[in-house]
Amino acid sequence: MNTKQTSCDTCVYYLYDEEYDCYVCDRSLDEDEYVRLMTDSRYACPYYRLQDEYAVVRKQM
Repeated sequence: MNTKQTSCDTCVYYLYDEEYDCYVCDRSLDEDEYVRLMTDSRYACPYYRLQDEYAVVRKQM
């Protein structure tokens, strides 16, 4: 069972890289963070930020 609370697909730092022709994380994770993120389902990425297009609009209301 995957209990990870974040998903790279919804992260603002998950960007398409034309050079590699795939999606990559734009943040520089060190080796320990990357291994923990890939192996431990309870570990959440410390840089995760929800890609929310309407955040600015909500602040203006």
